[in-house]
Amino acid sequence: MQISESIQCPFCGQTFDLVIDTSIPSQQFTTDCEVCCRPFEVVVECEPGEILSLDVLGN
Repeated sequence: MQISESIQCPFCGQTFDLVIDTSIPSQQFTTDCEVCCRPFEVVVECEPGEILSLDVLGN
């Protein structure tokens, strides 16, 4: 199951939606800000249908 979650860019502060697949219990990936295009790490812990924690880490 996929859930849309609002996250905030650690660089420019802009908020945008990111779709998370909650069928994967532990995830770490890099994504780019939709506004300033700088890459940052996203760390997510999930249970099916629920996001337990979501951290955004700027490099």
